[in-house]
Amino acid sequence: MDFTPLILTLKLAAITTGVLLVISIPIARWLAYSRRRFKPLIETLVSMPLVLPPTVLGFYLLLAFSPDSLPGQLLENWFGIRLAFSFPGLVIASVIYSLPFMVHPIQSGLSSLPQSLQEASKVMDKSYLTTLLSVELPNIKPSLLTGLILTFAHTVGEFGVVLMIGGSIPNRTRVASIAIYDEVEALNYHTAHQYSLVLLALAFGVLLLVYLVNGGYLKRFWQ
Repeated sequence: MDFTPLILTLKLAAITTGVLLVISIPIARWLAYSRRRFKPLIETLVSMPLVLPPTVLGFYLLLAFSPDSLPGQLLENWFGIRLAFSFPGLVIASVIYSLPFMVHPIQSGLSSLPQSLQEASKVMDKSYLTTLLSVELPNIKPSLLTGLILTFAHTVGEFGVVLMIGGSIPNRTRVASIAIYDEVEALNYHTAHQYSLVLLALAFGVLLLVYLVNGGYLKRFWQ
């Protein structure tokens, strides 16, 4: 078994999770506290990847990344970057596709915080950043962990989007899910089984970790 697709998958999942953690916190905070009239529109856009077929999203991203499109031309002519069938393109597509898996748990955690925490922070004249880092985020650790793990696991299991954007280029875009598809098409069921078993074990492990932490079982075990 070639381990390169597995390494590439873990690399993609780690980068996607890190990027989404940074951009999802302000989005989730705004969604949790905002009362703007267009808030349902933003919530709908964030949640679209949950119901949109991956191939549809992948198709439109492929059109946007194509050198024939205006964004693709600007990136290639000005910066020498081609996103279609490249690892950076996979990262951008994965960030968009996994966005709700990070935003929703954080939004839920922030929405459940007592309003008195924010009010006390305002009374003490704390800045937005101080309130976020010192008050809000420390009190939603389970939600943060859930978002991190679900995003990582979801990215590991992506197929339709990564196939449309990256194809199956060895050492560049051939992640584990694509490798399984290729091996099944080639009737190499033994190798496909090996890849599938690794992903199955990884998915089980990360979900078990979520339930153990959120249920307080690990804390009780160490006590």
